[in-house]
Amino acid sequence: MTFISHTANGLTSDIHYQFDFERFLEHLVDVTLRFTADTDAPSLWLPAWIPGSYLIREFARNITAVHYEILDKELSDNQIVNNKNPKCYRAQKTDKHTWQLPQAKSGQTLKVYYEVYCYDLSVRTAYVDQQRLYGNFTSLALAIDGQEQSSVKVSLMIPEAFFMNKNKEHVLLACGLKATQLQSDERDLYSVQADSYHELIDYPFEIAIQEKFDFIIQDSQHQTLSHRFFLTGKHNADMGRLQQDITQICQTYLNWLGDAPFDDYTFMTYASGQDYGGLEHINSTSLITPRRDLPATNETAVPSGDYQRFLGLCSHEYFHAWWVKTVRPDVMLEVDLRREAFTPLLWIFEGFTSYIDDFMLQASGVIDKASYLKLLAEQINRYYQTPGRAQQSVAESSFDAWIKLYRNDENTGNAGISYYNKGALVALCLDLTLLEKSAGRYRLFDVVKTFYHQAKQNDNERIGISSADMGTVIGQFMLLADWEEFERCYVNGVKELPLEALLEANGIQLYSNSKETADKHVPWGMRCTETPTGLKVNRVTRGSAAAKAGLSAHDVIIAIDGIKADNKQLALFNEASHDIECHLFRRDELMTVNVVPKVNTDDNHGSDKVLPHSISLRLARTNTEDKDKINGLKVESTWLDVMKDAQ
Repeated sequence: MTFISHTANGLTSDIHYQFDFERFLEHLVDVTLRFTADTDAPSLWLPAWIPGSYLIREFARNITAVHYEILDKELSDNQIVNNKNPKCYRAQKTDKHTWQLPQAKSGQTLKVYYEVYCYDLSVRTAYVDQQRLYGNFTSLALAIDGQEQSSVKVSLMIPEAFFMNKNKEHVLLACGLKATQLQSDERDLYSVQADSYHELIDYPFEIAIQEKFDFIIQDSQHQTLSHRFFLTGKHNADMGRLQQDITQICQTYLNWLGDAPFDDYTFMTYASGQDYGGLEHINSTSLITPRRDLPATNETAVPSGDYQRFLGLCSHEYFHAWWVKTVRPDVMLEVDLRREAFTPLLWIFEGFTSYIDDFMLQASGVIDKASYLKLLAEQINRYYQTPGRAQQSVAESSFDAWIKLYRNDENTGNAGISYYNKGALVALCLDLTLLEKSAGRYRLFDVVKTFYHQAKQNDNERIGISSADMGTVIGQFMLLADWEEFERCYVNGVKELPLEALLEANGIQLYSNSKETADKHVPWGMRCTETPTGLKVNRVTRGSAAAKAGLSAHDVIIAIDGIKADNKQLALFNEASHDIECHLFRRDELMTVNVVPKVNTDDNHGSDKVLPHSISLRLARTNTEDKDKINGLKVESTWLDVMKDAQ
């Protein structure tokens, strides 16, 4: 095997990565990189974060030593492959994710080799064992400083041992890049190519026993787009039902947006016990889901709540191909993956997507309106149950993603709000406000489509947008002054969202559950876990009875009113009219506190109205004929029925 490679345009590629999975049982990948230096003492670097997940993750921690050789041009390819060159050096680290090759000179051909530890099951990094070989190149491939725009070739080398006890025909490669497969007696080889390092890292791969189905959808010009869906892990999913529902959802996006920023698309899904998540890429998505969220063989016509969650995940990541990968925050257009890229706009990209993902489930007909309203009510309840919504704006939440969103602690709910959750509800409010201000002519979908059309006018078919750009586009569909007031109150400010008024104006009634309005599920304003040693306090709401008594997160309450503490004992004294003595351990110290359950609490944290603990949404009654019924009543809702001219 030689290191000589060719790109799709026929030019020779000077950069070749080999990933050898021989040591998969040890969760190790051996990487070899061959390239020609274009400077003296070249440097190699590894991203510190992956696009779509805004946290410095320090992927370099999984690399041990980096070694390199200066290859003699007189050596044959076989000598190079068989490590006959004696000039071997150890690379020097210059910072936490950069290695320098001080002995190398410009024009010399170098061979670099290192190992990567791969044992993170998430969709953000890499995972290798006897069941699956999965990876993002942001975790595996060192970039060559200054040569990131050069074309690259990648070889994935799979040992025969990996196929033991497997039906080899069912071991498939899932990847958004087209691959060539070669076989020998000792290993299989998959070869893929990319035009640049930045393109390469947008294509995760998975090699495992996988089930697969294909489907096609059509754009507005009747051009077909091929889609592939891979599913691995233990499961009993109804693949036919899954294919039917995913096809409907994807086609609905094409009906709305007209076309796609890709020619084909790949869904990569791993079924696990409890893990959940997804990450977007330009023509693929990597998903991990609890197997119970997949469709059962006896799945009802209206998907179960668990299955709806998985469909929502697919919808969310699929839409990101347009709304994050194509239209993106301006600071993400040419981004340095070695440091944070701060932006107040994540609420637009993740918030809009978190609103549209579920909306498209009902727009496609995969779920009915009642199911959608239940999903929306869950979003609203999460918002109402987060007192930090009065402390942090959704724009601030976006900017602080790097230090807060992915680092939840016992104070998170008190001090902040998720730009996913509140962002989705701000998007809902903006959608309904656009409908109101434009007399039903325009809505949020028109804003998204306008930005997408702008992106297609650029040579790279991408666009980076700012807060000012948002005002410019939204100003095409309603008065700019109205948008600026909306932005001041609900984006940059913490004013309570006008959810009830906007929903009722669009045929949706909000109902409070009177049995849930008290602290039934958060007695004394704290959340606890029952353990053999007592009630472990997980979170305490500011201003609550628990907080004013001095109870804190991580305390273990062992007795309430002289009786062993458990959930039943706590519930018994939830609304007591007298002081309750509690014994607890804080760390290893025994303490006693007195709780006054009826203490005056600041439950709404600055809100100007008493908010329910739990709400539900229903379509309003009407005398107008409509095919949908809830509880036997005919209903209608122009907001849910149509996407207006956005289609």
